[in-house]
Amino acid sequence: MNEKNIIFGLHAIEALLEKQPERILHVHLQKDRQDQKLQKIMKVLAQYDIPVDLVARAVLDRMADHGNHQGIIATCSKTKIHTESELKTLLDNLTVPPLLLILDSIQDPHNLGACLRSADAAGVHAVIAPRDKSVGLTPTVTKVACGAAETVPFVQVTNLARSMESLKERGIWLFGLAGEATKSLYAENLKIPLAFVMGNEEKGLRHLTRETCDELLKIPMKGFVSSLNVSVSTGICLYEALRQRAG
Repeated sequence: MNEKNIIFGLHAIEALLEKQPERILHVHLQKDRQDQKLQKIMKVLAQYDIPVDLVARAVLDRMADHGNHQGIIATCSKTKIHTESELKTLLDNLTVPPLLLILDSIQDPHNLGACLRSADAAGVHAVIAPRDKSVGLTPTVTKVACGAAETVPFVQVTNLARSMESLKERGIWLFGLAGEATKSLYAENLKIPLAFVMGNEEKGLRHLTRETCDELLKIPMKGFVSSLNVSVSTGICLYEALRQRAG
């Protein structure tokens, strides 16, 4: 099993240096770039005695599979994937009503990265996703998340419906987002222990996932488009919960 992965992009690596510098094993920098941001990062790398190689952009392009690496790639120990047992411990130790995000079969790494970023900003306690038919914490996800992949516990479960039932037994309400729902997001009390359940980019919530939710909610739509991108919908839901809880 490969216990290493790569992280690329200035913001993602800055966040890793700030929060978990011990995970960085080696860094490759674009040799013909001398901008201030890279110079700043180089100074921090030197403080931690992290090996640095200066390489051509073509080398970085290949390492990042032609992703937007911004001239820097770090080889790291793997981002921690949390277990259901660790999720239970996290929930046991909370002193505020849980706010969770469940992502059912999200497959686009950009969407997962954006959802993690919103989750971090809104104070979500954990993001839960099934192991199968879902994107994991890939380098692209980590870059788009801008450090949130290192701060928000990401829990992968074998059986999503069973895990959702376990959350319900704890008194956590499960609100699924669906365009055909009759109740508006803004009419719901979101101060209670809850998890938002978001569906696949094309198919939405799977049947069993939908049936396991306590209630389905919709985001009011006033224009001609019939739906929003899953990461946009996630941000709207999380910030409505944050607004209510701050009031």
